[in-house]
Amino acid sequence: MKKIIIRTDASVEIGSGHVMRCLTIADNLKVRGCNVRFWMEPLAGNLINLVAQQGYKNISKAEGADLYIVDHYGLDIEWEKFIRQHTKKLMVIDDLARVHDCDLLLDQNVVPNFESRYDGLVPNHCVKLLGPKYLIMREEFLMARNQMSQRHNIKRLLVFMGGTDPTNETMKILTALENYSFAQIDIVVGNGNVHKGEIKGICNERNYQYHCQISYMAQLMQQADFCIGAGGGTMWERCYVGLPSSSTIVAANQLITTTYAAQLGAVINLGWHEDVTVEKYRNLLKGLGDMNVKKLESISLQLTAAPQPNAWLSQIMELLA
Repeated sequence: MKKIIIRTDASVEIGSGHVMRCLTIADNLKVRGCNVRFWMEPLAGNLINLVAQQGYKNISKAEGADLYIVDHYGLDIEWEKFIRQHTKKLMVIDDLARVHDCDLLLDQNVVPNFESRYDGLVPNHCVKLLGPKYLIMREEFLMARNQMSQRHNIKRLLVFMGGTDPTNETMKILTALENYSFAQIDIVVGNGNVHKGEIKGICNERNYQYHCQISYMAQLMQQADFCIGAGGGTMWERCYVGLPSSSTIVAANQLITTTYAAQLGAVINLGWHEDVTVEKYRNLLKGLGDMNVKKLESISLQLTAAPQPNAWLSQIMELLA
């Protein structure tokens, strides 16, 4: 049985996206008989308990393994060189086009010149998996893409600003929603959202549907007509299921991908979070009735089309062979 260690973290500052996409990878590898462990630090807002509930042990120091998978902006090539002594192979998941010492590199993002952005940044032998055909998608999203509902008028609104929502966008949106009504409004937060209690109270007062740390996000996306969301991995999930959406950039690593996705017509880019006011969210809500949602849906689906879902999996298994 091949042993795989995934080095990643979640926190109030980091968010939950790295751990969530690594869980998708872990689940796929476990099904194929691999022994998968996580290495996560007990930071404020961590997801160690969630990962444990999914059946994965968390370690606290380096162990020998057949493969390390690293998904962490705080770890660089020096750490990768250090961990080489503990593993036969090394895979890196990145979004930032940094220098790496790895055997397999995965960057699922669509940015200008995405196919060549790692040239000269990784060893010559490194296999590069670049672009949207290597999107990391949970099974629920694969199914939702094939079972999409027809969207015409925007009656059901979904709001999800990431697992921790470090810039508190959800509260801005709730303020903006005071003067607007929809058939249903779903508000989603993660356990790491420090304002979740206040958000839940407002949802109860207004009869909004409140969801915390859920495992049925794809279902909500499938049922929604429009989503107000953040950039990053959840933006690609919305595109994958063809859900028209806006994106607020809440972290620096989301800037290039969100800007480019908007240029291609897949999402509406509201801009950097500090510049996105309550009034800007109000203007978005006001203009939803005139929005060409079918065009957003069509471009999103075209952009995320792939011959084989989760094509990265076969590449990992080949690395382990």
